[in-house]
Amino acid sequence: MITIKIKRLYKEEITMAKYECTVCGYVYNPEEGDPDSGIAPGTAFEDIPDDWECPLCGVSKDMFEKIED
Repeated sequence: MITIKIKRLYKEEITMAKYECTVCGYVYNPEEGDPDSGIAPGTAFEDIPDDWECPLCGVSKDMFEKIED
């Protein structure tokens, strides 16, 4: 007799933080991503490449601050 173990996977709701550009006020929303820059919707800010720039003013990623809900 063969016994098969089955794992149940529970989908947890994960809320990704938004980040705001400290120079121009642009808000990166991970639900929307930045398709014009090749960042797909659902991409967390932490997963964006380090060379990504603000689509409005062109500053680097390190000029963004996390927005607390």
